[in-house]
Amino acid sequence: MEKEFIPYEQALALKELGFDEPCLQAYDKNGMLYYSHRTDKLFTFLNSNLSTQCSAPLYQQAFRWFREKHEAYYTIEGSKRHGFAFCIYSENDDIVEEVSLVYPTHEQAEFECLKKLIEIAKKQIRL
Repeated sequence: MEKEFIPYEQALALKELGFDEPCLQAYDKNGMLYYSHRTDKLFTFLNSNLSTQCSAPLYQQAFRWFREKHEAYYTIEGSKRHGFAFCIYSENDDIVEEVSLVYPTHEQAEFECLKKLIEIAKKQIRL
């Protein structure tokens, strides 16, 4: 199930961008995933202290957050035979980033797309 969560480095980057959604798991300061059996909204606040913990969003949560907070949309297209590529769009369907690189798996294209979304959001915040 660990493959469903974005990697630690990207979770930290989302935290820096303001991600504060409730998550099922979190990373400790060593980048290890952990789970709490608590049923309250503990994970809503995991991003409050970077030195001890960081929320671990699912890929789908991260992509939803980019749609809602940054109006960034994406597509991943391809096949096992020909490889996978992605394209990032703005709210008005303008292409923000079109990647012509072809990745061997859908998961790798998804990961690279997430990294590119983070990069774009960081640039927008600096403007």
